[in-house]
Amino acid sequence: MAMPQPSPATPGALNWALVLGLGVVWGTAFMGVEVALRAYPPFTVAAGRVLIGALVLLVVGPILGQGLTRIPSARGWLFACLVGIAAAAVPFSLLSWGQQHVPSAFAGVTMGAVPLLTLLLAMYFSREEGVGPRRIAGVSLGFLGLVILVGPGAFSGESPLVGWGRLACVLSACCYAVANILTRRAPRMPPIALATAALLTASLVLVPLALMIEGVPDIPRALPSAALVWVALGPTALAALVQVRIIQTAGALFMSQVSYMVPLWSVIFGILILGETLPKQLFIALGLIFTGIAFSQWSARRRR
Repeated sequence: MAMPQPSPATPGALNWALVLGLGVVWGTAFMGVEVALRAYPPFTVAAGRVLIGALVLLVVGPILGQGLTRIPSARGWLFACLVGIAAAAVPFSLLSWGQQHVPSAFAGVTMGAVPLLTLLLAMYFSREEGVGPRRIAGVSLGFLGLVILVGPGAFSGESPLVGWGRLACVLSACCYAVANILTRRAPRMPPIALATAALLTASLVLVPLALMIEGVPDIPRALPSAALVWVALGPTALAALVQVRIIQTAGALFMSQVSYMVPLWSVIFGILILGETLPKQLFIALGLIFTGIAFSQWSARRRR
């Protein structure tokens, strides 16, 4: 008996494994950006990660038969450029600037808003994904877990730039939700081709902007440079093509659930490696978040 093709109703074991792995990889991004910011200015960090990521995919794509020539039409290029702006150029800039003023764990926690925002957009732009009461309840439950994780003291700060930094992180989550829907509505094309075109577009936007605002960077200490290279290779290049593959086969709503895992890993890495404070409500939030994910997928499993 042939295995069913992955779909929003039945994502399949491979897509679940990719989402879990992507949660870990993306969870390291905020820690990596914070370390890179110790020596590089924010727009240079954003530009560096998209430029290095684009160069890697430009080499890997043709080797795997997924070069830019596989983008099928002008409409495909249009969507790839829009995805590059919404998924990389704007949110990477916002996060790099915001993380100058907030801990990496807080930046990761704000990504938990992505599923809720994606759900609201999918109700109008991706109705075939089956937005129903169970998914709404599950997403809401997971979002409640994130509110508990953030805690009552999360928005206190002496500097007014702290508030602006938090707002920048939240706005980046809005960008990711829009990018999820754009990727789902894009014409079918190989994941690496779409990811390459998106990162090239982001590079064309961010590299001139960074040079104009911050100038040519000096090559600083090894650790910030290594952190920037990792963020470019893992959470940017590798994650971009995995993200496209998941959305094309399992849908934007399924993909958005990775944003419940990213906050948890960002908090864990922030605590273990950067020495950030462990929130007492972490374990309660963990339970609510994973319960919300399970509840939102219950109807899909019943249909399967």
